[in-house]
Amino acid sequence: MTLLARDKAAAPSYSTLLFICCGVAFGGYLGSHMRLPVVPLYARSLGADTVLVGIINSAFLVMAALLSLPFGIMSDRLGRKRLASFGALILSATSFLLYFSKTPWQMVWIYLFFGIGLAAFGPTMMSLVADISPVTHLGRSYGWYTTALYTSMSLGPALGGFLAEELGFLQVFLISGILIFITFWLVLFYLPRARHILKEKAKKNEPAVARELLHNRPLVGCWLVTLGGCFGLGMFVTFFPLHAHNRGLSLAEIGLVFAVQGLWNALSRIPFGHLSDRVARRGTLVIIGLLGYAVAMVGFALSESVVHFILTATLLGISMGLAFTSVGALIAEVVDLKSRGLAMGGYNTCIYLGMMLSSALMGGVIERIGFENSFHLTGLLNFFLLGFFYLFMKNFEAQK
Repeated sequence: MTLLARDKAAAPSYSTLLFICCGVAFGGYLGSHMRLPVVPLYARSLGADTVLVGIINSAFLVMAALLSLPFGIMSDRLGRKRLASFGALILSATSFLLYFSKTPWQMVWIYLFFGIGLAAFGPTMMSLVADISPVTHLGRSYGWYTTALYTSMSLGPALGGFLAEELGFLQVFLISGILIFITFWLVLFYLPRARHILKEKAKKNEPAVARELLHNRPLVGCWLVTLGGCFGLGMFVTFFPLHAHNRGLSLAEIGLVFAVQGLWNALSRIPFGHLSDRVARRGTLVIIGLLGYAVAMVGFALSESVVHFILTATLLGISMGLAFTSVGALIAEVVDLKSRGLAMGGYNTCIYLGMMLSSALMGGVIERIGFENSFHLTGLLNFFLLGFFYLFMKNFEAQK
């Protein structure tokens, strides 16, 4: 008891730890997302068709999906700093490797390693946010953290699109690698303070806990809508640049649409996070947000000009901010402490699995039914999974 009191006195405050997490996430995702509007078009310039562009993106997503859960467990055992440092270093290395890539299939192999880096970096940081946050502050913690994350995601594509137009594709990869490498050193210098997490470490039987989670209906509902939402996000990230390019948008305009979506996504998360801490049911906010998300997918199908795409991106960003801030807090809320690491690992698995499935499957679908019908289909899928979320969540009572 004396040791615990001493640890409490020595540990950084909740706000300090949250600030560290936000800064690290901003640096890591800014560098990584500079590449989003560039990689599909660079791959096409090297001779890749639409299907191969989808395979390139699905390569990193499948690795991230497969490794998020085991890396989530490893971060509990080996320490958050170690896993986050490893992830940042891999993310940086893949940018430098893209600079030297000469064929689309080389990009596939590089993106497999990109997925390893994301699996180590992303779930580790999200688990840390859940660890440091009181139950009464889960919504606002994820609001602030994901605001930092999505601000970097909005600035990254805009910066990448601008640099690609001014300097060329390869220079974007070089600058991306340098930025993420700086983040790696920030992790080494500042994240160690976040290792003093004030909670008792319980011995866990991971296979038994995992089996219990599969019977947790609210958690399964959160995983399902995360899977569907990220299927739509994969459609947007991978194929929107090609769809918009076909509609006559320039590289800079495509980057602008990414930036608008990310900016609204980021700006809405802090107020929506505070709102989710005050409402009786966070699930209601998820439903409203995902309905808007499905409408946005239809909007991308119908958009004809840059103005239409910007308005649709605004709806997508606000809808994502409302839905996914609440989903992150809900997942931490619907499981007990001993299950949180595995639950967050499963959440990140659904993120990357949804994006991977979209990138891998929708290229072939687009070639058969076109971009418009494919965006319609994605919106319908999200609406369908939203019905399961409602059924699984309707009897859940939050402890606030």
